Amino acid sequence: MSNRRGILAGVVGLALVAGCAGAPQDANGNPLEPLTVVTDTGEHRFMVEIADDNAERARGLMERPPLADDRGMLFQFPDVAERGFWMRNTPSPLDIIYIDPRGRIVSIARNATPNSDAVIPSNGPASGVLEIRGGRAAEIGAEPGDVVRHPFFASE
Repeated sequence: MSNRRGILAGVVGLALVAGCAGAPQDANGNPLEPLTVVTDTGEHRFMVEIADDNAERARGLMERPPLADDRGMLFQFPDVAERGFWMRNTPSPLDIIYIDPRGRIVSIARNATPNSDAVIPSNGPASGVLEIRGGRAAEIGAEPGDVVRHPFFASE
């Protein structure tokens, strides 16, 4: 009987490991989280990396290959403030979407110039910033006032 328990425990352990191995991850093995942008054209789903500490926010998507259509990075800040991002050492154009604490899009910087040190302002208070492939915001019809759904933002 104890041998059966040992085998059962081993099978359960392997199942748990296999389940974890199937979770989406970024290139560094960090987990990806689902995020949805709701526009007049529908719900658009992304899997995003989370940048929620100073080191991750400073590094962002620097020195990274272009993002796939369904990928992005969500920058989470502990406060609500005017934000400014740049594209230093970022080789591909990005759409930079500034988001308020309720998940409403404040503004969108479309096709931000790669490798630029020019600061791109949010033009309003934001607690989150979503970076996606340049041109993608236009493809999904994203506009200021649209909603971004993710647990970081308060539900309306």
